[in-house]
Amino acid sequence: MARTRQDTAAAPPTVEAATLSAAFVTALRRAGLSCSPDRAVRLAEALRLIPPTDVERLYWASRVVLVSAHGQLPVFDAVFSAVFRGGFVPSAHRTSAARPSPPGSPEQAHARPSPAGDRTPGQAPASQQTAPAVACAGPDANGDPNAPEREAVLAMASTEERLHGMSFAQLTEAEVLEIRRLASRLLLATPTRLSRRTRKSSHSSARLDVRATVRAARRSGTGTTRLLYARRREQRRKLVMLCDVSGSMEPYARIFVSLLQGAVATAGAEAFVFSTRLTRLTRQLGLRDPDTALARAAEAAPDWAGGTRIADSIRHFVDEHGRRGLARGAVVVIFSDGWAQEDPAQVAAQMARLRRLAHRIIWVNPRKAAPHYQPLVGGMAAALPYCDAFVSGHSYTALAEVAAAIRGDGQSSLKGRGN
Repeated sequence: MARTRQDTAAAPPTVEAATLSAAFVTALRRAGLSCSPDRAVRLAEALRLIPPTDVERLYWASRVVLVSAHGQLPVFDAVFSAVFRGGFVPSAHRTSAARPSPPGSPEQAHARPSPAGDRTPGQAPASQQTAPAVACAGPDANGDPNAPEREAVLAMASTEERLHGMSFAQLTEAEVLEIRRLASRLLLATPTRLSRRTRKSSHSSARLDVRATVRAARRSGTGTTRLLYARRREQRRKLVMLCDVSGSMEPYARIFVSLLQGAVATAGAEAFVFSTRLTRLTRQLGLRDPDTALARAAEAAPDWAGGTRIADSIRHFVDEHGRRGLARGAVVVIFSDGWAQEDPAQVAAQMARLRRLAHRIIWVNPRKAAPHYQPLVGGMAAALPYCDAFVSGHSYTALAEVAAAIRGDGQSSLKGRGN
């Protein structure tokens, strides 16, 4: 029996969850909202598990998966309204460009204002904020009357989001100060290891503490002996950070040194800088005032913004500090672009010595963020085989990769080592 026109019209259109998720995440990214591709995968999985029966349920499913901060809500709501609620009407583009929509119009009614509790202090309501501009490339734009109309959601990301994604080399002086403040507050945590020290344990699955059991039996003076157990304590591995402050690293050095300062204060890290020679700055960076700490660090390192001698600096570190215990079982982070003035064979030899002492070696090279980058520079190519992780750290967002590599999360390692 042939299907009637009414039955055909009543059938709701279906859209594949993966296609919808990818298209929506692309629109959010174009609007300036930071959404990684894995968010699109998670949204597609959520839509398959709980298929939305209306736009409201789709909104909350998308918001739970894609929004990670209250400051992202205005952009998310505007994009969602334009894509799913018909907040942008192509046929009304010409008139809406000539005159603003009156208060209470459907275009403004679709924008979802964030509750007062969702706004950060000092943030204006969504109705008072500038909504993302929505542009249409239609028949008039291309000169083809038969061309399909397309929507493009354009938005300016907030200042903080823009700073997070910008390379340190592109920041202004004021922006560098803001990123330095944020970098110094990053919490860096190394993996744990079992200490030789023990603590009492009430569980029999722990190791029997013979000495404590004998001492307790002598003190009691009774014939019954209570068995005592002990477990080895867990402690964080040492964190050692070496930062290249040569001329080629000058756009990044100040922010990396601020990161070192925060690591010294919060993680008890040991901090060194090097250019043509190695300088220990743990004491200077222990000061609370960041500007004073940076000034003291510059005074202590007279070769700041000079040449680069990576092999000699690593040799000095291993001979004077590493072999005395500072690098044994530690997580060592080296901030450098690998542009060395020495023979690459010397760099490889000193990295091999450091490799035998350290638990993990992480190399942070901001040049890695450049398109089509390959570690072909002599010093970098020689050092890379001895590294467990190789990250860029060129922006504040990329510093999260540095923190993850220090923790040893996921598959960030180039190769594993456990000592």
